[in-house]
Amino acid sequence: MRRNRLGNSAVEVTELSFGAAAIGNLFTAVEPARAAAAVDAAWDEGVRYFDTAPHYGLGLSERRLGEALRARPRDSYVLSTKVGRVLDPLPDGGSAPSEELSEGFAVPATHRRRWDFSAAGVRRSIEDSLERLGLDRIDIAYLHDPDDHAEAAFQEAYPELEKLRAEGVIGAIGAGMNQTAMLTRFVRDTDADVVLCAGRFTLLDQSALSTLLPEAAARGRSVVVGGVFNSGLLADPRPGATYDYTAAPLTLLDRALRLKAVTEGHGVPLRAAALHYPLTHPAVAGVLVGTRSPDEVRDAAALLRDPVPDALWDELREEGLLPENGN
Repeated sequence: MRRNRLGNSAVEVTELSFGAAAIGNLFTAVEPARAAAAVDAAWDEGVRYFDTAPHYGLGLSERRLGEALRARPRDSYVLSTKVGRVLDPLPDGGSAPSEELSEGFAVPATHRRRWDFSAAGVRRSIEDSLERLGLDRIDIAYLHDPDDHAEAAFQEAYPELEKLRAEGVIGAIGAGMNQTAMLTRFVRDTDADVVLCAGRFTLLDQSALSTLLPEAAARGRSVVVGGVFNSGLLADPRPGATYDYTAAPLTLLDRALRLKAVTEGHGVPLRAAALHYPLTHPAVAGVLVGTRSPDEVRDAAALLRDPVPDALWDELREEGLLPENGN
């Protein structure tokens, strides 16, 4: 599987990355053996970039991912985690005996998430993540959803990530968000290596094309694109499908069905086109896909292996379903 370097760093990522939110029991519980098998399947498919965060299952995702990768040579894979939410233990273990849907994750509520973009909070978050992962360094650290914490993120958290990078604890630094405006500011105003942009450069939403992707390309920075299916609509466009985790409006459902008709006319599943589309931009280093089972991992890898004909993109532009200036 092809690899791309992140900005000016020495970190290289595979074009397909394993998003580990799902194995942190996102929405529903995943058995430990199934979670480990999903990571094994990703490895067998050539995936060497794995993404997690403390937020995912109150640390469960980090613990599971660290355990699944423990026997692998450390220099053979890239791992990213995030800072901005620290986990504080609840008195007496909270509701440890029972599972609750804690901010979208089916895990025992043993800890409380607390926003913390202070320098001390960032350093503590990294130290806690290293312990949960069982590692001595992290390849990529992202500021996690700093939307409502801009001042602290730029004035305290980001400089602390730079210090940790200089110390060799972190290989590359950046931010991960569901919006483009602040990510563009990170690209313009900091020495971030990479930004993780979720849901804003897809077949249904090309808002990253306005400023983020041109700025990244001009400055030699990298973008990893997540949310390529916009939470489901581009995977299976049908009544009741979700777009950005809410019921998809009929106008978007109609657009997704039009996209599907064109892609299938070229013998390409819509899911495959959704995976390939972000990689058509030179600033995009890879796509991050959340998977919870070996079959989902193998499906994504197979879809990405098969090339998409240029004629497909041409027809989508002719039909007004993609912008003319797609790069």
